[in-house]
Amino acid sequence: MSSRIVLGQNQYGKAEVRVVKITRDTERHEIEDLNVTSQLRGDFAAAHLEGDNSHVVATDTQKNTVYAFAREGIGSPEAFLLRLGEHFTSSFDWVAGGRWEAELYRWDRIQAHGAPHDHSFVRNGQEVRTAVLVRDGADRHLLSGLKDLTVLKSTQSGFAGYPRDSYTTLPETTDRILATEVSARWRYRTGTDFGSVDFNKGYEDIKALLLEGFTEKYSHALQQTLFDMGAKVLESHGEIDEIRFSMPNKHHFLVDLSPFGLDNPNEVFFAADRPYGLIEAAVQRDDAVPAEAAWSGIAGFC
Repeated sequence: MSSRIVLGQNQYGKAEVRVVKITRDTERHEIEDLNVTSQLRGDFAAAHLEGDNSHVVATDTQKNTVYAFAREGIGSPEAFLLRLGEHFTSSFDWVAGGRWEAELYRWDRIQAHGAPHDHSFVRNGQEVRTAVLVRDGADRHLLSGLKDLTVLKSTQSGFAGYPRDSYTTLPETTDRILATEVSARWRYRTGTDFGSVDFNKGYEDIKALLLEGFTEKYSHALQQTLFDMGAKVLESHGEIDEIRFSMPNKHHFLVDLSPFGLDNPNEVFFAADRPYGLIEAAVQRDDAVPAEAAWSGIAGFC
């Protein structure tokens, strides 16, 4: 007997809606710059199987909703996604859930004549803030995070004691540059009252903890440093159940200056962009409730 062909999991929406909100109720303006993706899940079988669009909330409508909601203010990417998710699941009976994602790009005030300017900004390229909301019926899973946070320490790092075979050429070292580009997402504990969370304050605190964790101990390997960074966040934030990292090892190789009659006391390096070691791991509480639905659709480890 031949098998039947059926429709599997599906979602749809509008990807990468760029929205910039300027708050200009005083002479000192504020800027919020987001890239938002909205994807709906629910009873959309008829659209796939019969060409019946009666349940298809147009992707253009989803885009317009993002702009309309921005008019009321954004506040934080997490709060903005929570509002979008509540709107779509409460406005359309057949929308059972969805996935909403945002990136936030930070702008700093330009310093002019010794003071921050009221309405002129320069893009802050330090990192990109991220957020993801997944709704499945009454269940809500929220991830906050960041990416492109490049950090380096010039000593207090080494790599030694690893197995060697006929293909091993890497020399051991107890004093090297450790550099990486941090991508991290942290998942809020299941059942968190999101209305009581100050997402902006929490983000700044968690970023500071990650940076402190990177600096604090001698690093025997990037794996150890990754774990220390994650543990530091979980120890300080009881509302977070797990944090996942993807961290490339941005290698710096000592340059041999002897052909030029020069020494190199660990000062001149070649920064290689590829290939690179890629370290990925989750740091979590041992009693954390699993929530793999929160991570569905995220490219890569986190």
